Parts: sequence; structure tokens; C-alpha cells
Amino acid sequence: MAASLTQIRSLLIDLDGVLYRGQTALPGAAALLDFLRERGLGYMLVTNNSTLTPEQFRQRLLGMGIDVPTELIMTSGVATAAYLASVAPPGTRVNVVGEPALISEIEKRGFVMGGRESRYVVCGWDKGINFEKLKTATLAIRDGATFIGTNPDKTYPLENDIIPGAGSIIASLVAATDVEPIVVGKPEPLALEQAMRILGATPANTAILGDRLETDILGGRRAGMRTILVLTGISTAEEALAYTIAPPDWVYNDLPALLTDWAAALG
Repeated sequence: MAASLTQIRSLLIDLDGVLYRGQTALPGAAALLDFLRERGLGYMLVTNNSTLTPEQFRQRLLGMGIDVPTELIMTSGVATAAYLASVAPPGTRVNVVGEPALISEIEKRGFVMGGRESRYVVCGWDKGINFEKLKTATLAIRDGATFIGTNPDKTYPLENDIIPGAGSIIASLVAATDVEPIVVGKPEPLALEQAMRILGATPANTAILGDRLETDILGGRRAGMRTILVLTGISTAEEALAYTIAPPDWVYNDLPALLTDWAAALG
């Protein structure tokens, strides 16, 4: 049976490349959230970006004219901290390669920042990355620390450029340790499953809206939900046609095109 937009009761929405690029809102971003609220459809913003807290993302979005409650924003940092809390007790030492927002989320769960002696190494996007951080994380992993990656995004889309992302840093640690990390963010289903539990949603009535085939779309497929790709971020139409691993259910040039079809489907 062909997928229908009328089946969607909850939507998980990526941020970078979907609602905005850099500090610029993309066309239809605010209208999409208005559309969902007006029709009583559940939604949550689920981003692989761990460099800001949910409140900081809320403030960034407000600056673009997009109003989303903090409790409806899930970062890979929040999801990673929740995962850590499910496998290790408070007080456990964790070495973090990442921004202050990621450290804050992990510390909120009672974990203690550590160095080479840490039992866990968590790697996210770190715009202040340096050799000493990579060295300490490498040594901890080689000593037996469990290696966790917030997300595998190799790049990050700005208004007019694409720059290195968390996946690029994780790749350097993999190269130095020969250890693959446990990944919490998309395309792994952990963060998406957390979001669905919060919304009280099920995969059968949920879709993910994203701009990356290898994270958003593959992650949605692994979590058993419908997938919507918009071509305003990383992946292209040509790449979508060739992506046989997990072809998206829908592909749209932008959010206004999606809203036009969705409104028509709902009558």
C-alpha cells in the first residue's frame, strides 16, 4: 500500500538544513509548525547537533521567528545523556569531546568529567577540537573506556557552505583506536525512540522529516516510521533516486511544497 500523508499523526523534524541553514530560517519553517498545531498533529524537533542545549536552540529559533517549547526539542546531547543514565550510575567518570552544552547535559545526569581514567568517552561536534582532546580520548578508549558518539554527521550545512561535523571528529578517533562507537543519534533509532515515547507516538503513525539520507532517512527507516526528505540541506534529488538502502517515502524541494501536498491530502 502506498504511503499517504494522511496517516501521519506525529512528525519528528530535523533542524539544520530543514528549518534553517546557519542563522537563516528556510521558507515554510514557521508555517510548518503552525500547520501541525492547527491540525492537532504531534511533533518534536530532533537534531543530531549537540553544541546547544534545548533552551539555546529555542532562543536561536525565536530569533528566526520560530516559536517551539523547550520540551519539544531533543538534541543528540540530551539523548546521549539519557542513554548514559540507562547504562551507568551517577558519579561515573566520562571524558567528553564536545561543546559546553553536551557537557552540561551529561553533568545534569550526575556524571563526572574525567580524563584518561574515564569509563566512557563521549564524542560530539566540538568546534574547539585540538590534539590534546583527541589524545586523551584516544588513550581512554585504548585503555578500555566505552566509546559513544552523539551522531555520525560528517558535515554541517551553513547558509552557503558545508563544514566538518561531529562525524569527522569521531572518524579520527576510530582511526586512532580501531574502535567503532555506539552511536545514539540518527541513523541509530535510540534518539528517535526516545522522542516517540515522549509524544506517545508509534512508528506506524509517525514520520521523520530531514535533509540527510544517511542519517534522517535511514534512521527513520530503522525506527520503522515513514520518511520525508527535503532538498534544502545536504542530500540531493539524484542521491535520493540512487539511495536503495532506505529510499524516502516522499521527496520535496522545500517545505512549502510539502505543505501544499499535505494540506491537499487532508482536505
